[in-house]
Amino acid sequence: MIEVRLHGRGGQGAVTSAELIAVAAINQGKYAQAFPSFGPERRGAPVQAFVRVSEHPIRTREKIYFPDVVLVLDPSLPSIVRVTSGLKEDGWVILNSHKSEKELREMLGWQGKMAVVDATKIALEELGLPITNTTMLGAFLAATGLVDQGYLEEALEERFGRLAEKNKKALARAIKEIKIYQ
Repeated sequence: MIEVRLHGRGGQGAVTSAELIAVAAINQGKYAQAFPSFGPERRGAPVQAFVRVSEHPIRTREKIYFPDVVLVLDPSLPSIVRVTSGLKEDGWVILNSHKSEKELREMLGWQGKMAVVDATKIALEELGLPITNTTMLGAFLAATGLVDQGYLEEALEERFGRLAEKNKKALARAIKEIKIYQ
C-alpha cells in the first residue's frame, strides 16, 4: 500500500487532488481511499488531505502519519509546517517551488528523494489562476508513477468537464518541467 499526504491551503484543491488520485487508481483496477483533515479552517488556511492506493482492499481508516509520498501544493507551507514529518526514509517529497535543490534541502532538512516544479507559474499560464492542484498531479505522476496518466486525465474530465483541457495541459507541462533529485 502507498500512502500519500497532501499539504495545501484551503481553496487550492488539495482535497480535490486526493480524490482525483483515488478515482484514477480505482478506475485503473486498484483499491483507493481519499479523505481530508481539517477543522474550522477557512480559505487560505493550511489543510491536509490523504490518499491510500493498494492492490488489495484497504481496511485502515486512520489518518496517515508515516506517508510514502508528501505532495506540497503551496510553496510557503514548508516554512510554517514541517511537511516532511513522518515521511518514510525512502519516501518522496514533491514540492511546488521555484527554489534551488540546495535551498529546499536546507529548508526541509531532507536529503532523500525530492521532485520540484514551479506549479504556481504553470497554473497561472495555463489556467489563469494560481490553483496548483492539477499541475501538482502532473509532478506526482512523474515522480511516482502510482497511477496511469490516462486514468488521471479521465478523472479530470469527469470532475472538470469543459475545463478539463486546460487542467490536462497544466498536468502535462508539470510532467515535462519537473526536476527530480534522488
